[in-house]
Amino acid sequence: MRVLTSFLLLAVPGLGAPYRAGVARAVITPRKPIYLSGYANRTHPSEGQVHDLWAKALALEDRRGGRVVIVATDLIGLPRAIADAVAVRVLKDYNLERSRLLLNSSHTHTGPMIRGNLENLFELTAGERETIEEYSRTLIDDLVALVGKALEDLKPATLAFGNGTGGFAINRRENTAAGMRIGVNAKGPSDHDVPVVRITAPGGALRAVLFGYACHNTTLGGDFYRIAGDYAGFAQSRIEEAHPGSSALFLMLCGADQNPHPRGKLEQAEQHGASLAAEVERVLGAKLAPVKGPVRAAFRTVDLQFAPHTRGQFETLTGGANPFRARNARMQLRAYDQGRPIRQYSYPVQAISFGKDLTVVALGGEVVVDYALRVKREYGAKGIIVAGYSNDVMSYIPSLRVLKEGGYEAVDSMIYYGLPGPYNEEVEERVMRGVRDVMKRVKRDTTAGHRQRAAPK
Repeated sequence: MRVLTSFLLLAVPGLGAPYRAGVARAVITPRKPIYLSGYANRTHPSEGQVHDLWAKALALEDRRGGRVVIVATDLIGLPRAIADAVAVRVLKDYNLERSRLLLNSSHTHTGPMIRGNLENLFELTAGERETIEEYSRTLIDDLVALVGKALEDLKPATLAFGNGTGGFAINRRENTAAGMRIGVNAKGPSDHDVPVVRITAPGGALRAVLFGYACHNTTLGGDFYRIAGDYAGFAQSRIEEAHPGSSALFLMLCGADQNPHPRGKLEQAEQHGASLAAEVERVLGAKLAPVKGPVRAAFRTVDLQFAPHTRGQFETLTGGANPFRARNARMQLRAYDQGRPIRQYSYPVQAISFGKDLTVVALGGEVVVDYALRVKREYGAKGIIVAGYSNDVMSYIPSLRVLKEGGYEAVDSMIYYGLPGPYNEEVEERVMRGVRDVMKRVKRDTTAGHRQRAAPK
């Protein structure tokens, strides 16, 4: 009887699959000209597009009913106000807990400005601000609906994991006689890993591929005014063209101090995208490690402290020649006037594990490569993906090394995010404390929870 039962189970298509997977996608290209984010030297809104921007969702459910949804967006970054608004509605509408929703952005610098992210880049007219506000409101609705569509699409699936290598990222922190600047530092640390998760139907057809790379999406510069996903957008398109009916989701990893090399031209963005897609294809065709474990998730925040500051230091900057620094100084003075000077930031850390086979660590902000390298040293490089730009993009997140070296990622960038200055020297250890906590939680989490098993509305 046991043999017969086993035979019958195997004979039912998809019944032996370790997961159910759902895939959904939505175009999120702005419907009218809008300021593009990422570069402060732009002087007017967008002028057409190279290709559409996408939001894509991958829902995964294990045999216990434990679920997670990973959302990848061709955007500069989702600030907390938008990520939280999406998460609250997803919990209400689809019973998916916050820990089981991962929101990642590719950080393309040829995508639209988002309300609450890098708002100090430009002085905008009321109409330009309303265009951004309108886009942001629609974006929240689109992302919530996308999660629901992915959950409605759940079907038997098999997962497998592998790694490739991409060579066009290069450390951009160049130490010169004039100080640290953005340049080309071939001797600086990088992480050229290309993690690849293959999601297939029981018959072997590719349904989706989740892949990542640690490199800024900045092949295209501030003189480029057409909407595009940069190299990540081209890579996703290439993979999907090679596998009709499938979806390719790009995860931005810890590439805050990494730039594409060479850069500056549209054809170079296409070339980098093509090379990344080719490596993903190579991995897809190789022998991958099966992923079969239960889905577990943990999410928490840790308080990152800013270096001490006083009202007086901002008062001296309000009339300075640097308009960005002066605007930021006025923002900080308003916070002082309201009795709420910014002393710390509540920083999100998340982990999603699939048993012992695969773990995704998702960190907020523009995370430098040191964090990925450290997480891999502490937990091993096998079966792990370390993503940045997840759940909230509020600033650069420097390591202690980068903080001590100074420069753009440690200090200068903070004014564009409307923050008072650099973090203090505890920043790396506080982030890693959060990582260790969520990693412990996903190891001891043994309940799927009835909320994840509820059917979406």
